[in-house]
Amino acid sequence: METSLRYDGQTKSLRIHAKERFSLSPDAFFQVHGELDTYYFDRSRCKAIIRHMSPWMSLGVGLQYNKRDKFRYRVHGKKEFPLTDDGLLSLKVKAAGDSDTDFGEKNGKAAAELILTKLNFRVDQDIRLKVGYEMSEQVSYAQIREDNWTFNLDNKGRWNLRFDL
Repeated sequence: METSLRYDGQTKSLRIHAKERFSLSPDAFFQVHGELDTYYFDRSRCKAIIRHMSPWMSLGVGLQYNKRDKFRYRVHGKKEFPLTDDGLLSLKVKAAGDSDTDFGEKNGKAAAELILTKLNFRVDQDIRLKVGYEMSEQVSYAQIREDNWTFNLDNKGRWNLRFDL
């Protein structure tokens, strides 16, 4: 099980996040996520997804629960294009959609990301820099990841910090 601590700069809340994957086949798995908000000591989000990985694309279909919207159906896909022979510079495009259980309210998202990975930035330390643009909210964002630490920020002043346990 993968677990992490996540701090949100806007809500000033610390969440405990857990994720587990169960293999269905060599190229598919069932993935379960859950978050516990430590301020309210209540779950803030739960997700169950079946993901299929292929050389040309990653696809996922699932169900999400959160306190605000209750249950929602989700579908997402992403594709990464290496820009260098070693794959350390790449372009990723991704899209996602969700709907309430009556298919009345539907939302969509799409984003493009440029990702630079620097292996052994220092001894046993890898760095990943990501810049992207999310089209539906029209927001640009950046991510800096160093082994277990991840810092995300966007041009609307939102930020969060994650530590993988």
